[in-house]
Amino acid sequence: MKKEDIQLPENAFRELKEGEKYEPIMSPDKQYSEVNGWSVTWGILMAILFSAAAAYLGLKVGQVFEAAIPIAIIAVGVSTAAKRKQALGENVIIQSIGACSGAVVAGAIFTLPAIYILQAKYPEISASFINIFFSSLLGGVLGILFLIPFRKYFVSDMHGKYPFPEATATTQVLVSGEKGGSQAKPLLFAGIIGGLYDFVVATFGWWNENVTTRMIGWGETVADQAKLVFKVNTGAAVLGLGYIIGLRYAFIICLGSLAVWWIIVPGMALLFPHDVLNMWDPSITTAVGDMTPEAIFKSYGKSIGIGGIAMAGIIGIVKSWGIIKSAVSLAGKEMKGGSSASRDQLRTQRDISFKIIAIGSVITLIITFIFFWFGVMDNLLFAVVGILLVAVIAFLFTTVAANAIAIVGTNPVSGMTLMTLILASVVMVAVGLRGPGGMLAALIMGGVVCTALAVAGAFITDLKIGYWLGTTPKKQETWKFLGTLVSAATVGGVMILLNKTYDFASGELAAPQANAMAAVIEPLMSGVGAPWPLYGIGAVIALVLTYFKIPALAFALGMFIPLELNIPLLVGGAVNWYVTSRSKDATVNSERGEKGTLIASGFIAGGALMGVISALLRFIGFNPINETWLANPLSQFVSLIAYIALILYFIHATKVKKAGE
Repeated sequence: MKKEDIQLPENAFRELKEGEKYEPIMSPDKQYSEVNGWSVTWGILMAILFSAAAAYLGLKVGQVFEAAIPIAIIAVGVSTAAKRKQALGENVIIQSIGACSGAVVAGAIFTLPAIYILQAKYPEISASFINIFFSSLLGGVLGILFLIPFRKYFVSDMHGKYPFPEATATTQVLVSGEKGGSQAKPLLFAGIIGGLYDFVVATFGWWNENVTTRMIGWGETVADQAKLVFKVNTGAAVLGLGYIIGLRYAFIICLGSLAVWWIIVPGMALLFPHDVLNMWDPSITTAVGDMTPEAIFKSYGKSIGIGGIAMAGIIGIVKSWGIIKSAVSLAGKEMKGGSSASRDQLRTQRDISFKIIAIGSVITLIITFIFFWFGVMDNLLFAVVGILLVAVIAFLFTTVAANAIAIVGTNPVSGMTLMTLILASVVMVAVGLRGPGGMLAALIMGGVVCTALAVAGAFITDLKIGYWLGTTPKKQETWKFLGTLVSAATVGGVMILLNKTYDFASGELAAPQANAMAAVIEPLMSGVGAPWPLYGIGAVIALVLTYFKIPALAFALGMFIPLELNIPLLVGGAVNWYVTSRSKDATVNSERGEKGTLIASGFIAGGALMGVISALLRFIGFNPINETWLANPLSQFVSLIAYIALILYFIHATKVKKAGE
């Protein structure tokens, strides 16, 4: 195939018709260069580099950037520079190994720094490199093993039903890099514009990254008195994400967000104006009526979101029960040698055999059990209870994590981990483990589950990319373990280094998720309850939504993720609807939509890559941001003007004069 002819098939992003098959770029009947010294070496380098960068950024601001896109850009760059021929398969392996970094980092930094934070108060709690390394490694390995049986369902059976925003953007980067020429130009140009746009905000603070109704006088009054506020993040990357998600899912996510911010937050201030609701969090000392809308959301609204995510997850597990059962029964058949189909399978459908997955899962769980018994709890009963909890929660929530990534490209892993910690704490207290020892045990258990879910969620992205392009799933699955090992070792070292440099307990690094975990776990292990009423409200909302056939997980994600990150998804979704429906010619609309996907992918890729560079500049002490200017409402007006200009550029750039042009 000539380079200029390389492109994704017309049915890559839509549902397949009856009897229709998807034919990837790399033919299933041919062999391609995928795993070799070049791809493995670059994959390991990317895993080390991005683990370090993601750990710092995640602890600083609480956001772990997804590494898949920037790694894909670098993979394309180095293969082009080295003039490698047919590098598409190699680039997928580089991306797959390297992308372990973001997932393992998310799993580690959301929970394990809480050990250091609590250590300042309870010196008997100890956090060693071995603890961090093993909880990250074992969690990552479990995440990979538990996800593989569901690969076919998510990437093939549900083809076209899920938007897979991050996988879409990464695939477009890899295809454009392989193709060069016309398809690469809009992606590259949008990447430069989106990257520079986000870079000047993150690095120099030329304008505010958020626009809120507080920038005008009456907006401040409404926020203080009625607890009503409107916010939108004006970043290019989030706008691109919204375009790829599309209007339907973006609308449902925003409905969840607005339900919390415009109904529940002001409603709580009206119902409890003079009450200090701190039964489950003694650190709350302010009456609800005196809190800002943001404080009400953080203290109460988020917990409702967590309850919604947990119930949506349970509903998802019930709905996926057929898939879970068929995956397990298929594994059972192969264990008995009853399935010979795998020998006759096409290259693009081959997975690691279920026999190896089953044996690997059992061995990993045994090693985790030994780690819990001798390395963390020093008690057989506690270790048995701990491993049962971890195995069941990690396995069942794997499908929920993959589902969330497939819908919005965002894994609600911190919400699911918070539920795991609460459940683990309640159960461990019931069997007699409490106090500082219980806090350490619950956090290590949470670290294993959190990493398993983060890795499973990120891995479904890799496998979808491979499905679209036609790589061998078995090779991706096999080499993912190496990436997890390298990332776990890197994140353990980086976390110890950052604690020694900044001291997590000092607050110099925000580590918001870890602080939230520490705040939740300490009262539970000290005999104070969890916010069960709030979780219950979220759970009831999820049940009602499911009854009315509204996707509960998308709605609950909206309740949990901050408002300013959800509104731009709706804006991006609206742009998608506009550019794909304004012509009477369906072919023109389709071409505009495809061009828009390239531009959105460029925005996401450019924003993600520049986010890494901005974090590294901040790390070496370069920070010219003027906080006084950002506190000035004018900075938000400038942000709004820049955002409108960006949207207009996006719409203009999707123009095609006539079909086929």
